[in-house]
Amino acid sequence: MAMENGAGVAEVTGSMPAAGAADPAVVTAADVVAGHVSLDISCLDRLYLTGFVAGLQTPGGVVYFLHDHRGKPIASPALFEPIGEKFRREIRDWAQASGIPVIRFRAGERKADVMSPYLQAAAEAGRSEVVAIGCAQEFQYVWTARRRDTDPGMCPQFSFTREQRRVSVFYVYIFDTRMGPGFIKVCTYFPYPIKVWVNGHEWAKRQALAAGIGFTELSNGFASCEDPARLQRICDSFGPGTVQAWFDRWMARLPLPLTAADRDAGFWWELSMRQIETSRTLVFDDDVHARAFFEALLCDNMDLGRPENVELLFRRGQRLGRPTIPPARGGFKTKIDRYCDLVTLNVFYKNSRLKQYLKDGVALRIETVVNDPKDLRCNRLLPNLPELQAKARAINTRLLETETVGQGTALVSPVIERITRPTVTDDGRKAPALRFGDLRVQALAGAITSMLTAATGITNKTLRGSMTGLLNRSYSMNQASYDLTRLARNELITREPGRNSYTLTRDGLLFAHFYTKVYDHVLRPLMAPDRPNAPPELAAALATLDQLITRHIAQARLPAAA
Repeated sequence: MAMENGAGVAEVTGSMPAAGAADPAVVTAADVVAGHVSLDISCLDRLYLTGFVAGLQTPGGVVYFLHDHRGKPIASPALFEPIGEKFRREIRDWAQASGIPVIRFRAGERKADVMSPYLQAAAEAGRSEVVAIGCAQEFQYVWTARRRDTDPGMCPQFSFTREQRRVSVFYVYIFDTRMGPGFIKVCTYFPYPIKVWVNGHEWAKRQALAAGIGFTELSNGFASCEDPARLQRICDSFGPGTVQAWFDRWMARLPLPLTAADRDAGFWWELSMRQIETSRTLVFDDDVHARAFFEALLCDNMDLGRPENVELLFRRGQRLGRPTIPPARGGFKTKIDRYCDLVTLNVFYKNSRLKQYLKDGVALRIETVVNDPKDLRCNRLLPNLPELQAKARAINTRLLETETVGQGTALVSPVIERITRPTVTDDGRKAPALRFGDLRVQALAGAITSMLTAATGITNKTLRGSMTGLLNRSYSMNQASYDLTRLARNELITREPGRNSYTLTRDGLLFAHFYTKVYDHVLRPLMAPDRPNAPPELAAALATLDQLITRHIAQARLPAAA
């Protein structure tokens, strides 16, 4: 089942209980997390970086590089090809001399699968080396030029523009005993953009081994650890300096299109963040508890997460009871997670997303995947990685708290008792009531409990968007301001310093969960027995009661109403 949430998609797999089976005891996500988590580690996961030469990003920079720096009389695009050809020849000669296999990737081939045996062999041998070089043709933004109409007696002049072209690239796959696996992708055409991939979990494993800390592995993470506090400190120490040192170390070994003279003149690559995954992994002491957590989590978020659409998704063969077979060309609606065989839940925000899934069946992995640091108001250059990681970790924490704090909410709570009637704050301001059952209040509870607000906070604009859809009528800026004010005065939200954005407090989470659950899960089903989606047990019980009352009225010989 897939759950699309204005900002989120979830895929749920599992089996339904047998008909007539006894109802299991209700287990909340909070119960499972509180009692059965043996390891809780936050760490940077995959880092995908872009390398660019700042001085070659503008037409003026290109002209200066060719004419002033390299001393060419005419800044012509004809100068690009000799540089690229020299680089392609040198890297192939270097690979042959070093005994490094050069592999041409085929269309549709997953590069990680092709290179995995080479990386694994280097890891088992314990050697730092370039394990293989992959060749491919890919679209890249490169410089092209058109000749200007000038006086034939003058030197030719060109206008440079950046356009997307299909060009050759080299994937240099590396195993480093200090960093683990990674690759550097170098485009062979001007201005020679670079892509870099490393993994924070793999780096942390090697640091833990060097520190003598015993642990067992997940497929990409930690399943157990003798000293979790020291391991967390290791994960916290992974930063831009570590990545930059690894990059500089390997770039110094590779043939490159730019020379040492270019570097001394300032024409060298800087790293910026393209995709950063910040993860939090909670390892359960038993896979049964891991599955119980997700059953409780996804059941509640079918409505607390504000889904806009619910769909059934079938993989090929699933409806016929055969093993699922991925179609040759993909085609899954959730194909972004087609290599994850377990439960996944995604919340999308701008260019980024927040995802949750079961790792190896025993661990909850929460990942904030930032595809554009601007989404979290961070700059892209690598030195800003600590700021980005801090914000992403806060999002992971808020999401887990949002999912667990409201579960098992008591029917009698001082918070609920306080907010259902008007009160006065400590500084003498009136705090309007939030009466249960009021249509606008119920919509407000549903709007602020969206999983997306755990990542982005609540603003006047986002509240208007949610409330307009929930109320199915216009909802003005003034109404949103009033509702935010009464939520704040009732201490259900708190304002972020320096921003017009709010986050839910613990009391706010209790309010949102309680009002939504009681109204949607209890009152609406019980008060609508004649609707098609009413619980069958309720409809049957009321039908029996109706028959009993009718029979007693007949036995009493009371006339029916005219």
